[in-house]
Amino acid sequence: MLTNYFRLTEQGTNVRTEVLAGATTFATMAYIIFVQPVVLGAAGMDAGAVFVSTCVITALSTVLMAFLANYPVAVAPAMGHNFFFAYVVVLTMHVPWQTALGAVFVSGLIFVATASFGLREQIVAAVPESLKSAIAAGIGLLITLIGMEWAGVVRLNASTFVSLGDLSSKPALVALVGLVATIVLMARGFKGAILVGILVAGIVGVLSGVVARPDALFSMPPSLGPTAFKLDVVGAVKQNLFAVIFIFFFLDLFDTVGSLIGIAKQAGLMKDGKLPRAGRALLADAIGTVGSAVAGNTTMVSYIESASGVAAGGRTGLAGLVTAGLFLLALFVSPVVRAISGGFPIQETINIEGHDVVRTFVLYPVTSPALIVVGSLMIKTLRDIEWDDFTESLPAFLTLVIMPLTFSITDGIAFGFISYALLKLVTGRGREAHWLIYLFAILFVVRYAVPGLH
Repeated sequence: MLTNYFRLTEQGTNVRTEVLAGATTFATMAYIIFVQPVVLGAAGMDAGAVFVSTCVITALSTVLMAFLANYPVAVAPAMGHNFFFAYVVVLTMHVPWQTALGAVFVSGLIFVATASFGLREQIVAAVPESLKSAIAAGIGLLITLIGMEWAGVVRLNASTFVSLGDLSSKPALVALVGLVATIVLMARGFKGAILVGILVAGIVGVLSGVVARPDALFSMPPSLGPTAFKLDVVGAVKQNLFAVIFIFFFLDLFDTVGSLIGIAKQAGLMKDGKLPRAGRALLADAIGTVGSAVAGNTTMVSYIESASGVAAGGRTGLAGLVTAGLFLLALFVSPVVRAISGGFPIQETINIEGHDVVRTFVLYPVTSPALIVVGSLMIKTLRDIEWDDFTESLPAFLTLVIMPLTFSITDGIAFGFISYALLKLVTGRGREAHWLIYLFAILFVVRYAVPGLH
């Protein structure tokens, strides 16, 4: 039944591979279960309720993606969007978190409404092949950098931005053991290599004391009551939070489009430069955002960590169902999930302008090897760029480098769109670019030019 419904044979996969892929995706993105309560807790929201809503709405949204689009893509609260919600809208603008949730809800409704105009599908189709390839590779570089930082292999440095980390530290050694296990198995053609690498790193982490032993296997989930149905839509409208709503919509649209393109390119799901069922995939994301606001959570996007599941062989929505099921199980086995995806705090003293500053940061040595490996797989899309055509290569190059340098998929896409539109116009080849490229290039320019929009 599963083989027929999800067309596994047609996609060149099987149930075992999809299960491994879904579990791999879960293992690489489970950190959001624990990051989200911390971030939204800073905005005054109940951490326990945020934990529950993160698991539940991620599962439901991913199930929607599986059945609507049949893609191995998980949908969860967006990193970056959550910080904008908590630290900009709530803490800086002094907007109550209930009202901020109202703004998220309205942005989700707008995202759903645009389905009737086919705008989202046109956007995916309008992105030129060179930018699609650069988006995938740029995301690969971004998640590789994040993976290396989480592993402790590289670290942020006040003078050089990035420098080599302490490779003799326990977290770095745990990550390197997991990385070696992963790449050796991948070189030998083992499809579950990424998941096995995570498990190996987890075992070594427990033995070395980097990963805490779970104090229990099961626990009942906290109540969802403190955040569910607390959104204030009327307040968001009365306070004229239209700029905030626009930013939520804008970021949601382009982070999801960017992630979908990147994952689809890696999985070989693109057909003649287009993503089949793109509208359905984006609709799942949009409905997820609406439901997230109702449950008491932030904007939902397609997670780029799904690329780890794709690398493990995932090609259909069955992998997404497995991921969704594991998020629901996480409600009851949170001690185990916390141990696997939990962070290891590190303190170091750095000198900034003659003053010693103590900096605390968190490493994730168990899941970081998966991100590094996936990044290496995604970089191969660069071969599809027309490097001899400057109007194609420069926008692709800017897209490629801006993403890891700014830690932003959206900024990378913005620089790519703006430069692509500009170069096509000044060379008299304006007809080669879709009109949507020009429209969004203008919107991106406005976003950077108007204070408060960026």
